[in-house]
Amino acid sequence: MSDDSTAWPLESRSGLPGTIAYLRDTYPAPTWREHHNFGELAAFWLQVHASLRDQGNQLQQITQAFRDGTLEANAFQQAFVPRFNQFLQHLEGHHQIEDAAYFPKFRALDPRMQHGFDLLESDHHLIHGAVLTSLDAARQLVTALPRGGSAVAAARDGYSDATDRLIQLLARHLEDEEDLVIPALLQHGERSVG
Repeated sequence: MSDDSTAWPLESRSGLPGTIAYLRDTYPAPTWREHHNFGELAAFWLQVHASLRDQGNQLQQITQAFRDGTLEANAFQQAFVPRFNQFLQHLEGHHQIEDAAYFPKFRALDPRMQHGFDLLESDHHLIHGAVLTSLDAARQLVTALPRGGSAVAAARDGYSDATDRLIQLLARHLEDEEDLVIPALLQHGERSVG
């Protein structure tokens, strides 16, 4: 695996260069769904990404409501814990399937895809680290809730900061991944990786 993560670090990327996302201009996002090779796999991939974005947004909204005082501690915990667990399971499962099943197939389609999918896999490792940091902060927050006061405020802020970073990394990664995956499916057809 080449290490393009140092040349294009996820934390500071504003998108992938054309040398990596070399099919992006041929298949611009607004035209994806109109293409004759846009099928169930492409639609499912985009749906999974939309779901991950939505789950992350829900967590941020719940935390902000708790921070603003419009959601009290018990209601926060009841809303937060299952959503947080579901989000992490969904994210980790999605990345495991990509790394084990899909990314190797995309790499095999065209040698030019190697660097892009190596970069996405490197992103997964960074995002996993952010997941662990967010999980630890979430545990500290849930543990602090019964104590109340400044312990909750500090834990809440720590969790919020950790999860904001996770969501920011994930948002960039999902967009970059779509710029590689969907054009590749349109170019090569879904059977090539199915």
